[in-house]
Amino acid sequence: MIKSFVGGVIAATAFVMLSSSAIAGPEIVKGPSAEPDCFAPWAADTQFFKYPKKEGPYRIALANGYIANTWRIQMIQTAKAYAAQPDVAKKLKEFKVVSTGEDVPAQISAINNFIDSGFDAIVVNAQNPTAFGPVIKRAKEAGVILVAFDNILDTKDAINVNVDQKGLGELWGKWLVSHVPNGGKVLEVRGVAGTSVDTDRHNGIHEVLDASGKKWNVTEVVGKWDDGVAQKATADAIATSGPFDGITGQGGDTGIVQAMIDAKHPFVPFGGETENGFRKFCAAHAADGLKCSSAGTGPAQVAVAIKTAIAALEGNVVPQSVKLPLAIVEDPNFKAGQDFFPDQSDNFFVGNSFPTCGINFTAQEIMGQTKENK
Repeated sequence: MIKSFVGGVIAATAFVMLSSSAIAGPEIVKGPSAEPDCFAPWAADTQFFKYPKKEGPYRIALANGYIANTWRIQMIQTAKAYAAQPDVAKKLKEFKVVSTGEDVPAQISAINNFIDSGFDAIVVNAQNPTAFGPVIKRAKEAGVILVAFDNILDTKDAINVNVDQKGLGELWGKWLVSHVPNGGKVLEVRGVAGTSVDTDRHNGIHEVLDASGKKWNVTEVVGKWDDGVAQKATADAIATSGPFDGITGQGGDTGIVQAMIDAKHPFVPFGGETENGFRKFCAAHAADGLKCSSAGTGPAQVAVAIKTAIAALEGNVVPQSVKLPLAIVEDPNFKAGQDFFPDQSDNFFVGNSFPTCGINFTAQEIMGQTKENK
């Protein structure tokens, strides 16, 4: 009789634990979100989450992967600058930053460590969109809010914050189609292999080129969104496969243009990102043939991800997938002091603000922060 009673208690306890795990995630509710202008749903069928409210201040971590390019460095600096703003800092007990490089298991291990350490929310720029299934499950069961941004996660059990990366590739593809009217040879400088951003942008470019009815010969090289890597890859491509009729680069675009100049390659239409140096080149050499579409997503989307995590912890309604606007400037509309800054570093990404979220940074705020783990 005693054995039966004890067994029943154990079974009941196990059932309660399993039930708690099953409901540890958010409640699915109707929209709109708490700040609809900032937390805009990705699509008409995007679900809205409402997590149980937690009392602050909160412990939030940033688990970054790849770090060795300007965008990622500026992203880390922007995250720290945002966390240091007085209205944000008062809501944070701790803000921790870790970058683990291109090692996917190391990034997953870092997230697991944050879960085990009792962090309330983790924001992540994921090295791979599909490799995080077990750790996503662990976060959900532990009641830890997981927010992915930029390189997002292929899941409905975490919040994703991003711009339309495929749409960005489509924009660059359309720029080439309209400015290289007869088709031709294109150099495509890609990002970091295996990431969702690189894949989505690449697919967007090629879908537009393929649908144009023109003949394209595309040379692909890997630039890792980094000026130095992209410059060398471009120089090698020009030497072996050039000249090109058009270029598109996912990042490292200042280095790509510099490689063209060094090789005395004619300036051609270019669809690229939002680096200050790239836009300087676009403005200076437009009359020489460097007709640019400069569009992308500022590193400040990390601040939107942190803002989303805090809103969710406070029990506010947020979309499962948040869509952010692109920053776009195209020839002939490059204006000094607005679209590029002649006196600022070439490596600074312009358009690093999201006014609908109340997020706007000066270069001084960002550059005053370090890129190191803390």
